[in-house]
Amino acid sequence: MKTQQQQNRSALTDRGFTLIEVLIAIAIFSVGILAVAKMQYWNVRNNTTGNMTTQATMLARQQMEALKSQDIEDLTMGTTPDPSNPIDEDGNPGGIYRRQWVVTNPIGGGSRQIQVTVSWVRNGQNRSVVLTSITRGNGT
Repeated sequence: MKTQQQQNRSALTDRGFTLIEVLIAIAIFSVGILAVAKMQYWNVRNNTTGNMTTQATMLARQQMEALKSQDIEDLTMGTTPDPSNPIDEDGNPGGIYRRQWVVTNPIGGGSRQIQVTVSWVRNGQNRSVVLTSITRGNGT
């Protein structure tokens, strides 16, 4: 049998959390969850932007290599839009990317400068990737 003093001590140590303490803990937890959710949103958005930029770079590189492998006399001087515009990430018609290239004769003689531009619109903003190279044709 417990004495009165033991019962009083037991009553003091068996107290639970108050409603205020629970509400404060929930508020702190909610702020943490919101921060994680916001970080996840930005992570997905940045990954998508990076993926699109990589695809555009690969499209520009693909066209640059095709142009550099041609005979230099076959390269048409001036600006040429891709006849398949708009193109998808594989270069097939029907996508979000627009590709064009400019061939100039900056040095003279047997070389040409090639500039390939791939552009697209993302979240209302115009974005583009530009690759520039000088070639003597036939893959050099």
